[in-house]
Amino acid sequence: MLVSYKWLKELVDVTVDPSELAEKMSTTGIEVEGVESPSEGLSKLVVGHVVSCQPVPETHLNLCQVDTGDDDLRQIVCGAPNVKEGIKVIVALPGARIADNYKIKKGKIRGLESLGMICSLQELGLSDSIIPKEFSDGIQILPEDAIPGESIFPYLDLDDEIIELAITPNRADALSMRGVAYEVAAIYDKKVHFPSKTLKEVDKKAHDLIEVTIESEKVPFYASRIVENVTVKPSPQWLQNLLMNAGIRPINNVVDVTNYILLYFGQPMHAFDYDKFEAKVIKPRDAREGESLVTLDGEERQLTSEDVVITIADKPVAVAGVMGGQSTEIDEQSKTVVLEAALFNGKSVRKTSSRLNLRSESSSRFEKGINTDTVLEALDYAAALLTELADGQVLSGIISDGKLPDQDVKVSLSLDYVNVRLGTQLTYADIEKVFQQLGFDIEGNDQHFTVTVPKRRWDISIQADLVEEIARIYGYDNLPTTLPEAGGTAGALTKAQQLKRQVRRIAEGTGLTEIISYALTTPEKATAFTVKPSHLTELMWSMSVERSVLRQNMVSGMLDTVAYNVARKHKNVAIYEIGKVFEQEHNPKEDLPNELTHFAFALTGLISEKDFQTSAIAVDFFYAKGIVEALFDKLQLSVTFTPSSELADMHPGRTALIQLDNQIIGFIGQVHPQTAKAYDIAETYVAEIDLTAVENTLRPAKTFEEITKYPSVSRDIALLIDQEISHQDITTVIHEVGINSLNSIKLFDIYQGQSIENGKKSVAYSLTFQKSDSNLTDEEVARYMGKITKALSEKLNAQIR
Repeated sequence: MLVSYKWLKELVDVTVDPSELAEKMSTTGIEVEGVESPSEGLSKLVVGHVVSCQPVPETHLNLCQVDTGDDDLRQIVCGAPNVKEGIKVIVALPGARIADNYKIKKGKIRGLESLGMICSLQELGLSDSIIPKEFSDGIQILPEDAIPGESIFPYLDLDDEIIELAITPNRADALSMRGVAYEVAAIYDKKVHFPSKTLKEVDKKAHDLIEVTIESEKVPFYASRIVENVTVKPSPQWLQNLLMNAGIRPINNVVDVTNYILLYFGQPMHAFDYDKFEAKVIKPRDAREGESLVTLDGEERQLTSEDVVITIADKPVAVAGVMGGQSTEIDEQSKTVVLEAALFNGKSVRKTSSRLNLRSESSSRFEKGINTDTVLEALDYAAALLTELADGQVLSGIISDGKLPDQDVKVSLSLDYVNVRLGTQLTYADIEKVFQQLGFDIEGNDQHFTVTVPKRRWDISIQADLVEEIARIYGYDNLPTTLPEAGGTAGALTKAQQLKRQVRRIAEGTGLTEIISYALTTPEKATAFTVKPSHLTELMWSMSVERSVLRQNMVSGMLDTVAYNVARKHKNVAIYEIGKVFEQEHNPKEDLPNELTHFAFALTGLISEKDFQTSAIAVDFFYAKGIVEALFDKLQLSVTFTPSSELADMHPGRTALIQLDNQIIGFIGQVHPQTAKAYDIAETYVAEIDLTAVENTLRPAKTFEEITKYPSVSRDIALLIDQEISHQDITTVIHEVGINSLNSIKLFDIYQGQSIENGKKSVAYSLTFQKSDSNLTDEEVARYMGKITKALSEKLNAQIR
């Protein structure tokens, strides 16, 4: 709803700044989207009188001499098709600013000096959709009484402030200027004053020309008036300005009057050309299946039995509450006008307008509701305006059928009810003042009272509605505020949430990118890459086999993503996912599966590309293993890797199970070459870890330990051992010796060659010792090394080199 501030000030005595009014309305219940001035950014635009207009040979241009209030006439070259001698126009003087901050300068056009510009409304920034059609392809012609040299803003009401309201369905009363005036008057404790019109009827009776018969339950009331001898012509400038500022295109004086009533009263109206009627009975009825109607926009509309139509001679001439028909449209030859004011069922109008995709100003108001108390007043007001603006004669009497609601809504409540809900200590006098500002009648005493709600506020029907009215007019900022009582639950992340965030942070720190894959997959992929497959959990009515069972691993879905990227020339892929897998230990038709949170990643391609300094480095097992080790190092957990060939879809010589506290929690390794070929991908490394198991073994974070002041001591040891003995076996034996001062064990060399006998290998380690409370002596370090050497010799048959 676009509200003209100039018009609003005519209806209620309000003098505050429009921005202040917007803020006040927003804090009392009607949100204001913004306040704009049509003249913003425009300057040096004056009225000009075209004294002469001569065509420029061999061009579409005209050389005009224009009076702009200066001592001399101003020469302006204009190419508008409707420019002519004797009219009043908009002139942009040199130095003027028009739309898009364009500056007008003196210049020459075809060698002719032009000292300004004769403007159209489009060049002032107005939308094509609201400019009168007669001026849509040319310049705007101002009223004859416009004085040359004066600013054009008052003539076009461009000096107005337009307030845009965001009207919610419960406050549809504000979809009219009168409704907005009542609201503003209540906010500032002012009185509204609406101008009245004296309707003069002629002796001729309207009943002699038409009748109204309602044949639909969706039309509670329908009324008409007839105005004869009208002269259809453009509306006066004030009415055109008012409509354009409200976002409505002026058409002619008859149609513009109906749109004016819509804005002023919120009462949608329609005008029919009586001379195009084929019968004298207006009959609103339900449409029939297959009926059609060409509406005013020239489109043929197919109707259904859920629609309501206005018919003449049983032929539809309008879609009730939405749009009129072309067959009875008002045109320049129209002489007798039939005005319609009615009530239509809001749900029916909404369904029709939605189905036809035909939203209109009328339909939006009928959908939300209209003021039933002013239906006939609006009809009389429109008829009176047609006598003023179209020289019409109003026939006596209103032709109507149906009944308007005549019962007032009364709501009773108590002072205690109000104060308990608002947390206030209002008195009866305070509440009485609020309802006086709202224009509601109130009667009762300090304890119990009854409020009579005017029909213009059809949104109010229960006690809570009245409490809301009291709160917003009294002022939400005046309501007492209290802090919540202590003892509430403090927000915090669960242990699982903390672990997910930490794993996500670590994974992305190693260069992985997160993806989300489908939880539903094929039966074959569901159990692939699974250490211990369980029963399948099948979808009862699956869309396809590809999405028929719940997954028991995430690697299969990740390989689909890898294949998708590789097929599109993205050969270097490093992705991870944190999601659910579903383990079914019981009957899948009766029991729900266990949901386990897993972390998985997949790597293929190059770690780094080749350049002029370094060679390309491909992803390998140890790079993938490094990511897993980095993860558990950050989680402060120790895991072991055990070679495994149990997983059929993994490379038997490049796969390891991951163990935590002697429990298998996942695996890492290369995808089997045959499986990779089936996915059409290159050498790919994957890992999958059960985060649910990891969560159960997480330990409290370590407390801070002061860094020792004493130096560390390192010793190297080289061993000749059997080839099948792993690094893990060696470190386990060293740790079992139980030397508290041993800080780290680092493998720095492995050798197998000519000087080593078959079945053997040479490994070299660097052992670091350090105490936190004293210096280490050479004797202590020698003793430690002796114990370690003895343990390795006895348990692994290692030879010290």
